[in-house]
Amino acid sequence: MSAVGAPAGVAAGEGRLLAVAALRMERAAVRRSLPDALVLRSGMGAARARAAAPIVAHALGDAVAVVGFCGAVRQGLRAGDVVVASEVRGPDGVIACSTGPLVAALAALGIERVHVGPLASADHVVRGAERDLLAGQGVLAVDMESAWLASGAAGRPFAVMRVVVDSPERELTRPLATLTGTCDAWHALRRAAPALSVWARATGPRALLLARPRSFCAGARRAIEIVERALERYGAPVFVRKQIVHNVHVTDHLQRRGAVFVDDLGDVPRGALCVFSAHGVSPLVREQAVARGLRVIDATCPLVTRVHTKTRHLAAAGYSIVLLGHRGHDEIEGTMGEAPQAIRLIDGIAEIDRLELDPHDRIAYLTQTTLAVDEVADTVAALRQRYPALEGPDAHGICYATSNRQEAVKALARESDLMVVIGSSNSSNSLRLVEVAEREGCPALLVDDECGLDPSVLRGARTVGITAGASAPDALVHRVVAAFAGLGPVTVEERGDAGETMEFSLPRALRRDQPGSQTDPDSAVDPEAAADVAPAADLTRPGV
Repeated sequence: MSAVGAPAGVAAGEGRLLAVAALRMERAAVRRSLPDALVLRSGMGAARARAAAPIVAHALGDAVAVVGFCGAVRQGLRAGDVVVASEVRGPDGVIACSTGPLVAALAALGIERVHVGPLASADHVVRGAERDLLAGQGVLAVDMESAWLASGAAGRPFAVMRVVVDSPERELTRPLATLTGTCDAWHALRRAAPALSVWARATGPRALLLARPRSFCAGARRAIEIVERALERYGAPVFVRKQIVHNVHVTDHLQRRGAVFVDDLGDVPRGALCVFSAHGVSPLVREQAVARGLRVIDATCPLVTRVHTKTRHLAAAGYSIVLLGHRGHDEIEGTMGEAPQAIRLIDGIAEIDRLELDPHDRIAYLTQTTLAVDEVADTVAALRQRYPALEGPDAHGICYATSNRQEAVKALARESDLMVVIGSSNSSNSLRLVEVAEREGCPALLVDDECGLDPSVLRGARTVGITAGASAPDALVHRVVAAFAGLGPVTVEERGDAGETMEFSLPRALRRDQPGSQTDPDSAVDPEAAADVAPAADLTRPGV
């Protein structure tokens, strides 16, 4: 066993990387890319890896990574693709590996073909039918050392990053495939190696503070369940206008079950079943649904519906309405469609001067339900200075779930080095949580999941607050916590009040105790059994 690249410039306890490669050419690919790491060579195969494990266990390093080549077993992987092992399966069991922050570090390098999943270690070269068998068990790739080297981590953070050298379609038994596959893998390994140092520097113990409340609000839960039950009762496909809620994991899950998301009703076949998203739609969209003869289930959040109703009432009473919100957001487009002639949209204090309203007119304001409470308060105060008779909703019209989550983040931000907000980039309520944390002086990171945990941002953050936007599944919180645990010891503490009890009922057609079945789509237009799944013409009446 040999070592090269003695650590330089990284002090003890600062995330020193110990990298282990089996072959000389693997070591050569990474040594220049890891100048601050100790790089050991174990030798090829199970026996040499087993013998090297005790040496690895006593070698200097705060985090251990196995690095080198692998053979793909799943179809679609090709030479040069990077495999980050979520676990290593060997003859003695399964070893969990650190993944998310390493994947984020690879993304920061611009490396796109990265696959995360199980890797198997075998004591022989795996070919043909044996590859197919492993693929059927969910394995991505196979190597000959990682399972035996894993014990050398000795409780330290452990990662396995391999680069595909051959695949089921191009095995190394073919000379040309051997040459091109090895060259592609060598260059890819060299390019990917720096991500390991970035990952290692983010390792260490942490205190994780989980915000309460977090994750799904009642409106998001209701909208998602509407799509799920529609699929159960009427079968796929169920068309959904826009994202049902703004979260990529939710839409991916529902797509796998048979939901089809469309931006325009013109993409929905005539007479088909269509769900309107939680953000609401304008009367014009309802009219388009009528024109296409669609059957409609309206999953608009009841709190958004309340804003629509208030908009119509104010407009009918002769008010000019100042609407606070973000241009282009689905909720804003729906609300503005209720009274387009009466509404002036502004996005913050800076746009108040653009308003050309007579202070003596009847003026009221309404808000998008997912704005930042403090910013709305500042904007409303400035509006009142200009229009003293301004009228508006109680509590500025921000939805209860948005307010509660922002208050929880405020409290955590004051004692955290970093706030991690789980939510998609088009989620208004998630973006506002980032802004709230930053207003409290705490850096914040918005991530879709654990693969967004940029280790360069995590470095030095020892107390981390974690929350999830109202459209993000709570399961993602547990995945993020697990990713931090892969970087070192963690303590986890829940903070705040979990006492949200708001629940919204489902449309009658989708309740468990209502008639209808998966094989009886006509029940969707039965006015007695399914009054909330109706021809779109029935949903254009005011107040429905």
